[in-house]
Amino acid sequence: QVQLVESGGGLVQDGGSLRLSCVASGIIFGLNDMGWYRQAPGQQRELVAVFRSGSNTVYADSVKGRFTISRDNAKNTVYLQMNSLRPEDTAVYYCNANSRITGFGSWGQGTQVTVSS
Repeated sequence: QVQLVESGGGLVQDGGSLRLSCVASGIIFGLNDMGWYRQAPGQQRELVAVFRSGSNTVYADSVKGRFTISRDNAKNTVYLQMNSLRPEDTAVYYCNANSRITGFGSWGQGTQVTVSS
């Protein structure tokens, strides 16, 4: 059974930083594209940052230069370092694992990030 557990969300002031973590179990971590998505109230879920085809990274234009995705395969963990946070970054952030073998995708339960102005 696939399980993705996010942590690290919270309330931060405009310009602050947070680091999100996602620990995966039940998957072969190295065979999955891991990523972060977010969903603000009344909005569709959108890509924030993702590893594609192993080590290639893709970022949303709105977070380039501020957010960094990284992974530790030994710990089955993917991180999202978020710097220079803005109120418009406020959303529930979800971890995603997508198997490069089967195409099957899994989601975590989400962690709330709130940036106050």
